[in-house]
Amino acid sequence: MEADCSKSFPLGLDYKTEKYLRTKNRKIGVFHRLLQLGVLCYIIGWVFIVKKGYQESDNDPQISVITKMKGASVIKKFREFQERLWDVADFVKPSQGENVLFLVTNFVSTPGQVLGLCPESPTILDGKCSEDLNCTKGEPVISGNGIKTGKCNKTHLACEIYGWCPVENPEHIKEIPLNEAENFTLLIKNEVFFSKFNFSRSNTKKTSDTTYFKTCKYDPISSPYCPIFKISEMVAKTGHSFNELSFLGGVVGIDIMWICDLDTSESACNPQYSFRLQDRKNNFRTATYYWDRKNQEYRDLLKLYGIRFEISVTGEARKFSLIPTVIRLGTGCAFLGAITLLCDLFLLYLNTKSDFYRNYKYEEAKPPRRQKAPDLTSL
Repeated sequence: MEADCSKSFPLGLDYKTEKYLRTKNRKIGVFHRLLQLGVLCYIIGWVFIVKKGYQESDNDPQISVITKMKGASVIKKFREFQERLWDVADFVKPSQGENVLFLVTNFVSTPGQVLGLCPESPTILDGKCSEDLNCTKGEPVISGNGIKTGKCNKTHLACEIYGWCPVENPEHIKEIPLNEAENFTLLIKNEVFFSKFNFSRSNTKKTSDTTYFKTCKYDPISSPYCPIFKISEMVAKTGHSFNELSFLGGVVGIDIMWICDLDTSESACNPQYSFRLQDRKNNFRTATYYWDRKNQEYRDLLKLYGIRFEISVTGEARKFSLIPTVIRLGTGCAFLGAITLLCDLFLLYLNTKSDFYRNYKYEEAKPPRRQKAPDLTSL
């Protein structure tokens, strides 16, 4: 009767409990301990010590950048034999205060332009001609300075155009660039705010000395909180010289990185600056318009070459938090549990004596039979 009941008992309702079995298999034992040691080294050494997995992080700070450049120089032969003083308003484009600014280091000047008819520059490929048929009337000159009139100027071998005359001549670029600009200084005032921790930091020193920022220069050791940089030194840190870039310009990237461990002192939260060259050429044009007494409109055209500075600020703040600590510890415990399953797999299924170990590992336990009570009526 009991045998029939056991056979009819559904297998899905069996309950399995773990049985601990100590085996004298050194290969599996050494493999098990090595895996455990590896997991512990990973969790303690890499996750907690190197990556500081017990901390919560904020990688999206609010950023404020203010720039200001200082310097001046005299430009000779700006308009024929005249001299002109260039200061920050002339050297820096656009107006100061942005995280992107352009420092003029060379230019091509075309003063006194007026709207009219003149030959196109012979350096423009689409403007060259040998006869009138090469100059289609009403057609704009590709990369040129005006609209073709249908006539070919045989003297210049260039199409006649309607535009601002005389046209710009790229050969008039200054042979001696504005190298005085290498001694200019750039102030980069930067502030970051990590909203998750309500923590802010600035790259300027807190001081009551009003003359400090007029005399200091940035140095990573002696003056890490002086935000004033010399132009030539910034360019030199890209691996190039100012003279290399001053003729045709270039683009310099300035990266400011904030790595702040809020579990230590605030003084350890310092800005890290790096400089890189992004391009070797950079220029754009600007014009100043004016009228004479006869109400004739003129303009002075400048093609400006220079160094474009692009400032990028990134940051990360970290601080101890219970939640990531518990998560990392839980992950470590899960890895240790997975090691046991892996070793069981090798022991019970991939071992040469797997059948022997399985017989000890899995055992079916049946409850003892009930003994019948004695029949007292027969006594």
